Amino acid sequence: MNNHLEYCVDIVFCIDTTGSMGPLLDKVKKHALNFYHDLKNEMMQKGKNINCLRAKIVAFKDYLADKEDAMLVTDFYELSENSSDFDSVINGLYPSGGGDEPEDALEALAYAIKSKWTKAGDKRRHLIVVWSDASTHPLGFSSSSAFYPRNMVKDFDELTNLWDGDPEDGGCMDENAKRLLIFAPEAEYWTTIADTWDNVIHFPSSAGDGLDRLSYAEIMSQIVNSLA
Repeated sequence: MNNHLEYCVDIVFCIDTTGSMGPLLDKVKKHALNFYHDLKNEMMQKGKNINCLRAKIVAFKDYLADKEDAMLVTDFYELSENSSDFDSVINGLYPSGGGDEPEDALEALAYAIKSKWTKAGDKRRHLIVVWSDASTHPLGFSSSSAFYPRNMVKDFDELTNLWDGDPEDGGCMDENAKRLLIFAPEAEYWTTIADTWDNVIHFPSSAGDGLDRLSYAEIMSQIVNSLA
């Protein structure tokens, strides 16, 4: 095993928790709960050791329909030390609400991108995983809600600049470290992100049941490859 390099990994799980997710949410929760041990084992098989692994949760719904329950944003959890706290949050996620079919997923993605990413380690990975069975509203669609965040990015171009921006110029993510995995339908914004943003992998699914066809082994394989 190569013990000379220190790997530090941050991952943000953006999870659709609307009513349509139903039993799919149970699968997503299981994946998130197993993530720490599975990733450590997979990386060890590749001769790499992760020295620090942190995870954060952004659980999203729809601001107009779900009001104060529309968005849950946690801090990062050190999974080697605070895994029980992380597990408690994951286990507390239940499908409900959502209103119309599109959700406020782009706002969730903005929260994820603006995370306080680690700067530690010889090699870093900043990973965002989006799990949703729905399309997404345009940014600002729900801004009339009293619970909509007032410091949110204004439009898709501004969101793109957040992703593309160099940290030295006010951007949020390390160009060499960032990865975005999207498990969501082929729909406006998801396909645009996949086609125009760098370091993005989109696994298209059918709204309502598509995620059920995605194996955890495939998901883990893509994550591990993004860290290699």
